[in-house]
Amino acid sequence: MRWFAKRIGQAIFTLWAVVTISFALIRFLPGGPLVYLKVQLKKQGIPESTIDNYVENYVSFQSDDPLWIQYIDYMTSVLQGDLGQALFQDGAVFDILAQALPWTIFLAGIATFVTTVIGIAIGGFMAYTEGSKFDSGITLFSTIAGGIPYYVLALALVYLFGYRWQMFPTGGQVDPSLTAGFTWPYVKSVLYHAVLPLLSTTLVGWGGVALSMRGNSISILGEDYIRVARLRGLSRQRIALRYVSRNAMLPMYTGILLSIAFMLGGSVVLEQIFTYPGVGFYLFKAVVSSDYPLMMGGLIMISTAVILGVLVADLTYSKIDPRTSGEGQRESY
Repeated sequence: MRWFAKRIGQAIFTLWAVVTISFALIRFLPGGPLVYLKVQLKKQGIPESTIDNYVENYVSFQSDDPLWIQYIDYMTSVLQGDLGQALFQDGAVFDILAQALPWTIFLAGIATFVTTVIGIAIGGFMAYTEGSKFDSGITLFSTIAGGIPYYVLALALVYLFGYRWQMFPTGGQVDPSLTAGFTWPYVKSVLYHAVLPLLSTTLVGWGGVALSMRGNSISILGEDYIRVARLRGLSRQRIALRYVSRNAMLPMYTGILLSIAFMLGGSVVLEQIFTYPGVGFYLFKAVVSSDYPLMMGGLIMISTAVILGVLVADLTYSKIDPRTSGEGQRESY
């Protein structure tokens, strides 16, 4: 219980540090975001007497108050889910990001699942055929594919399959003419729009998982308990599934959970390339248009996802690997 409290406390402290840094960025970024906002509002013809009230609504604190009061107001607003109003988007920052988050999680979750399943299956087979042409060929391919940035592949895919051959859409997450609901036309359209983004991350990602699985499996194949299992006459399939695969996947558990969280951060460029309206898409637009409230809201949301990913990995790792159940030795990293 003491260890759990320590880990949760560390996660809360990290999240507080992220929110504090976001406040400092809003307040002290070069170019003066508050001054910039006031200038933009003045250009729109808003009277100077009411500009401060508009700024307060946008950034969730009164710019004329002392700094410590501004900080308390900002922290209170964040805890209440109020991240201010987006400057160049219609709506509150929290509402915009809350609508975009499910689409980003959908892409990150499916991409991680497909990448992991393919990588584990191929990596396990590579270990059993160590030294074969298949093993050498996949190792070479995985090494080359792992060095290709996903956004380079994304640009190539959108050019070939989107513009040149026109096989897949080049933007959006679903056909806007369809009514949202759990119906086959709507689900089909969602999957159809997600094919290229998923391919761009999966094709360059499964090789690394396969190499990790191969290395873990080879090390486990040399363990004494594997030899004992063979001497007991256990079937090859049972040894592969119950002994080798299960233990080889344990060191990869943390990486799988964290990859989902870090894909949220990596979605900024990917979603911009495919015009996929997720958190990364709006974060990129916020950076380009100097929409500081939306920018900081996206930063807080993505950082929260990463922190939660690390926390879940730490709290659950001992459940799948009892050898790490001792306090002080349970950090997943």
